[in-house]
Amino acid sequence: MTEPRPFTYHVPDVAIADLRERLARTRLPDRPPCAAWELGTDNDYLADLLAYWRDQFDWRAQESLLNGFPQFRLRLPDVDLHCLRVEGRGPDPVPLLLCHGWPGSVFEFLELIPRLTDPERFGLDPRLSFTVVAPSLPGYGLSFEPGQARFGVEEMAHRLVDLMGAFGHERFLVQGGDWGAFVAARMAHAHPDRIVGLHLNLLPLPRDGGPSPDASPEEIAHFDRLRVWLREETGYQWIQGTKPQTLAFAMTDSPAGLAAWQVEKFRSWSDCHGTIENAIPRDRLLANIAFYWFTGAIGSSFHPYYARMHRDWPIPRGTRIAVPMGYAQFPHEMVRPPRTLASAMFADIRQWNSMPRGGHFAALEQPELLAHEIRSFAEALQS
Repeated sequence: MTEPRPFTYHVPDVAIADLRERLARTRLPDRPPCAAWELGTDNDYLADLLAYWRDQFDWRAQESLLNGFPQFRLRLPDVDLHCLRVEGRGPDPVPLLLCHGWPGSVFEFLELIPRLTDPERFGLDPRLSFTVVAPSLPGYGLSFEPGQARFGVEEMAHRLVDLMGAFGHERFLVQGGDWGAFVAARMAHAHPDRIVGLHLNLLPLPRDGGPSPDASPEEIAHFDRLRVWLREETGYQWIQGTKPQTLAFAMTDSPAGLAAWQVEKFRSWSDCHGTIENAIPRDRLLANIAFYWFTGAIGSSFHPYYARMHRDWPIPRGTRIAVPMGYAQFPHEMVRPPRTLASAMFADIRQWNSMPRGGHFAALEQPELLAHEIRSFAEALQS
């Protein structure tokens, strides 16, 4: 294994100019005769977002924010991994791996990381700080190169364990949401000797089946919600999980199409009360979308869905993960199984808290709340 290499990201001027030209040539579909957002991304919202992206959005400012964090690349046999790694400011920082999901990226973590690495800056006790490693998942963002291997959850988990080892972190905490929750849980299953604790804001429990004959009212309500979600909100999974390459042509060629595909998810899954910017600043939203655009990684980012639909569940059924686990349940998360169901997979639930606000993109929407949950989980492990 090679050593991690310091890295700075810079998008060529010609690529930014090309993006603006493509945005200027956008051809929108007709407006359907129905309520806004009823059939998907709203015409008026997208037209306004694209105009802002073309004429006002400052990619260089967002790129500079990203480059304000130490970045590295690690060449492995099948992927050149990209990550942020920020040393904790404290007497004995705890190594922490942060795992994003889809359609997220490392841009989700820019407000969260300082709260973990430099607690004194936020009026917190510096005796508990974290050295944070936040990678672009293999196949995402700058952990993508044209023609490289595709990665499912299982392969991602192995590569990120290698990444932490390359930095000398033989044992570490891991936190994740969305696919990052699956990757983190897979690590805890496959590499329990490496994982000190597992913190999640989404539970990677199987989503088939139904309530048992003696199910509690809470379990019955969960399965009722799950049935609605599977029927109404998972069309993207079937496309990305069966014919991802077909979709990749449109997303790779059209920034408007890429934005439309992603903003509908940011609206549906965040605690935004119908307006994305209530939960996610517009510049950060566009930075995340632009990161997919400039890296060209949208097609490979679909692959975990394909792997999921053509393999067994990534955490083998019947498994009981013994690594200590903590869970933060945000009220607008897509799927919120009760603790009784989670305990079938997680044998050592140390922390289970319901958050007052927030949705699927916890690090992006509520960085202060998520940082507090991670800190309190780490404190519980040390006590």
